[in-house]
Amino acid sequence: MSNFTKEQAISLRAQLLRASVQCSERCLYQSAKWIAELASSLKDPADFNSPDDPDSDIAMPDGYPPDNIPIFSTSEDDEESRLEALEIGEFLLAKSFFDCREYDRCAAVFLPLNHSPINPSSVSPEPESQTPTKAAKGKGKARAQSPEAIPRPRTTSLPRMSQKSLFLALYAKYMAGEKRKDEDSEMIMGPMDTGATINKELIEIARRLEDWFQERTLQGKEAQNHGWLEYLYGVVLSKSNSNEDAKEYLIKSVHRNPFIWSAWIELRDLLTNVEAFRTIIPKLPQHLFAILFNVDANQSLYQTSPETHSTLTDLLKVFPTSQYLLTQRALLHYHSKDFEESESIFSSIIQSSPHRLDSLDHYSNVLYVMGARPKLAFLAQLATATDKFRPETCCIVGNYYSLKSEHEKAIMYFRRALTLDRTFLSAWTLMGHEYVEMKNTHAAIESYRRAVDINRKDYRAWYGLGQTYEVLEMHHYALFYFQRAAALRPYDKQMWQALAACYESIDRPLQAIKAYKRALIANIAYIEPSSSFGSTASASVTSSAGDLGAANTTNVFLDPELLYPIALLHEKQSELETAASYMELVLAQEEGPASIHPDELPLGNNEDDESGGGNGGQGTGVTVTTSKARMWLARWAFKQGELKRAMAFAEELCEDGFEVEEAKALGRDLRSRMEGRWGEL
Repeated sequence: MSNFTKEQAISLRAQLLRASVQCSERCLYQSAKWIAELASSLKDPADFNSPDDPDSDIAMPDGYPPDNIPIFSTSEDDEESRLEALEIGEFLLAKSFFDCREYDRCAAVFLPLNHSPINPSSVSPEPESQTPTKAAKGKGKARAQSPEAIPRPRTTSLPRMSQKSLFLALYAKYMAGEKRKDEDSEMIMGPMDTGATINKELIEIARRLEDWFQERTLQGKEAQNHGWLEYLYGVVLSKSNSNEDAKEYLIKSVHRNPFIWSAWIELRDLLTNVEAFRTIIPKLPQHLFAILFNVDANQSLYQTSPETHSTLTDLLKVFPTSQYLLTQRALLHYHSKDFEESESIFSSIIQSSPHRLDSLDHYSNVLYVMGARPKLAFLAQLATATDKFRPETCCIVGNYYSLKSEHEKAIMYFRRALTLDRTFLSAWTLMGHEYVEMKNTHAAIESYRRAVDINRKDYRAWYGLGQTYEVLEMHHYALFYFQRAAALRPYDKQMWQALAACYESIDRPLQAIKAYKRALIANIAYIEPSSSFGSTASASVTSSAGDLGAANTTNVFLDPELLYPIALLHEKQSELETAASYMELVLAQEEGPASIHPDELPLGNNEDDESGGGNGGQGTGVTVTTSKARMWLARWAFKQGELKRAMAFAEELCEDGFEVEEAKALGRDLRSRMEGRWGEL
């Protein structure tokens, strides 16, 4: 992209504006907004210097600004263009209905009903419900009729219409079904909100699209498809859990029209792991949006590799003011736990675009972790003043109350966010955290389950499920969820540490040792994204020598909080020499990182894996953990007959301020033994 010229910039801007118009025509408003923002962030053509004309900023190039961007786009296909011209009146009517959220009226403009939507004979109450009971009072009396009792309209052949009109009509039916699904679910986490409510329009939409695709294939016109209907069919298949078929049609969609950003987003949501992402990369078209998709997908899969940052840097040279690209960079830093850098980028985004609420719920998470209460309060005020009825705003305010330990108010705002958008992932996960704080484990589990139903890549929800089941002392359940979290975040120390503690709880010390060592490795070694650590139910968490083979003798800092439980586990395995070696490593961290090769870490009798350490840094000084290790070593030396060494450890403990009483008692015992030995001599 370094050779991007102003002629290419003019052409790209025109294509982006046309794509935004096309998305707006089809009521894909989020995509239309995103593409329009991308076009506005494109580097001004006057700033590009052509190699042949270094003084090109003197005169505005021909064709800029572009004057060929219509209010309504026209198809390059003559037949489609004629149909669109004939339907312009009906199309404007249908679009106005859609904009007013009258989805059924919009669909009926092009797909008129040949029957009454409600059969009068089917509205009478069922025999068992004619006599109301106490359970049928209140909301139960107004419950909608079951879908089995309503006759499904028979699918008839589609009238001849343009692809644009057909998409709008079927998309309106889809939105009508989504609206009714939310209405049937009633209140958030209420008796009817089980997460099993479905969109009843999906079957009819799928049948109509299948008939249309079959007809186009028979007529030999499949190559003339515009890609929009393939996208809609991919959405329908995704909602029906036919994910592989959905991917196939979404890939077809982006090949026929790479500017359908909604198709790229839907395809990203279907990627469950890095392997699936790498599988589809060769199938994607070579296009600018494929590069943007690559960045977005890597971010959603928590892949914070240098290559992703490099691609972002190149994109920002072309779109220097793109808030979306800056947000992606902030999220990458957030996932890698570089909270200060993430906060700095989010802060600059707010300064340049104070009324933009997209992804600010993630910014509130950053401020929450940092404990920046004043900044979080300001963000909550800013978001509320902009639009208090946005899910992002509700999550920001909920995080603010959570930071104040007002968990009931926090839950109220998270529920409000879900009332506005039941698929808003952050609200489900954050609400689960609040229920855990309130010791309401049942509600916490339900919240986390709904989060992973929406996005199975959300490691926070998997980790939350593991923590909740640990509270319930259901360690085998917790083990499964911690494994899923570790598979999504294989280089996150916290995931492996939780997994190791869970192994300890179910008395599997060998696996616990390996998991603790993986937590050590996570601090210094970048594990390749394709690693399958923790991805299997067998809990194979062994590490290979290749993970650290590239490291030479280096100064590494090993976390004492990880080394100490490893030592205790070796002690339980009667591997006392190995346990002592790890205890000495714990003590070594008081002074700071030592020169040690990863291969030199002590191994147990049944170990076949190496482990590494953490980030370089200063020593921990004397801590409770290091004092416990010193006490263990004092007793170990005492048992080994090394009385002077044991006395030295005991004297150090008396100076440390931890384990003082035990150290004094040990010191007295040591002195009596030493005096008795001298007396014998």
